[in-house]
Amino acid sequence: MSKTVKPIPDGFRTVTPYLTLRDSAPAIDFYKKAFGAQEVMRMPGPEGKGVMHAEIKIGDSMLFMSDEHPKGETQAPESLGGATGSVLLYVPDVDSTFNRAVQAGAKAIMPPADMFWGDRFAKLVDPFGHHWALATHKEDVPPDEMSRRAKEAMKQMANS
Repeated sequence: MSKTVKPIPDGFRTVTPYLTLRDSAPAIDFYKKAFGAQEVMRMPGPEGKGVMHAEIKIGDSMLFMSDEHPKGETQAPESLGGATGSVLLYVPDVDSTFNRAVQAGAKAIMPPADMFWGDRFAKLVDPFGHHWALATHKEDVPPDEMSRRAKEAMKQMANS
């Protein structure tokens, strides 16, 4: 019995971020509080300890995570002493999401502000060292206007 299988499973996008953490269990709880994540599945590690693989859904997107493994090729930001990237999360209301995440334990890096490219935008670091950018799209900016605004923003940054 041959059955056609979709190359991208239902409910997934083309790109799925995969975070490595020292301890995924409290991170899952944090993402539920901060971003309204839904836990889809959790697979325990060897001998039932830790998290070998977990999947959560935030909005319409999936996020994978696992505990770091001593012989693994990826490490948690806490082990590295910093993050190597960030996750951008589009939300209906960046201000309320930012405030909820900070109340849940995230560290504010940049409070919500209107940006030249048309998003209201903010940045924070979760308690596990992962960086998050939050955005709500407010305006479709034509390319020529975006270029003008970008030049002005860069000029202001250089003068501050």
